[in-house]
Amino acid sequence: MSPTADVPTHTPNPSRARLTRDRVLAGAVALADKIGMEGFTIRKLARELDVKPMTIYHHVPNKDAIIDGMVDLVFGEIDLPSTDVDWKSAVGQRARSARAVLARHPWAAPLMESRTTPGPETLRHHDAVLGCFRQAGFSVEMTAHAYALVDSYVYGFALQEANLPATGGQEMAELAGSITEQFSSDDYPHLVELTVEHILQPGYDFAAEFVFGLDLILDGLESLAESRS
Repeated sequence: MSPTADVPTHTPNPSRARLTRDRVLAGAVALADKIGMEGFTIRKLARELDVKPMTIYHHVPNKDAIIDGMVDLVFGEIDLPSTDVDWKSAVGQRARSARAVLARHPWAAPLMESRTTPGPETLRHHDAVLGCFRQAGFSVEMTAHAYALVDSYVYGFALQEANLPATGGQEMAELAGSITEQFSSDDYPHLVELTVEHILQPGYDFAAEFVFGLDLILDGLESLAESRS
């Protein structure tokens, strides 16, 4: 028998061995995607990462810093405005990207503008969007108005979309049908009309409302900017 045959070997936990700030933040985002922020705790994050809670604090000092980092990661997923197309195309693509990212992380929308210590991705993103408007000839004041308007729309739509029980397809048809069955069409004729003639039509998807509203906003900003130039 080999003299080392009875010597127990220790296999280190790979999650603990490789724990870094980046892994903590990535794990935090993944956990929030699963359970939301209301139930988010450091203890749950530690279980997700298979480490002790205090180990996390070796990499990120507190929960606020973790949330700062989570928001920064989300900002990093959103496309920056392209510099080789016109400003409407660039801002439109950036807005559509933001909506898609926020749909992947439905907990994030209320937090995106709440942090008082923004990270580098957050700052880079804001600076790029501001630069897009300024390079298009918007004044500083108009840039402020435009950015606030676009993001209010994007965040508001993301919140509404995240809380809808259904957004399209058979699921939406069944939901709309069950709701309209609860009252008489004579009492709420316009609601029934919208449901029957629009929502229950083949191919309906609430997401299409985002594109309509975004185009309306960008067209309005273009018209206003031209009138002030």
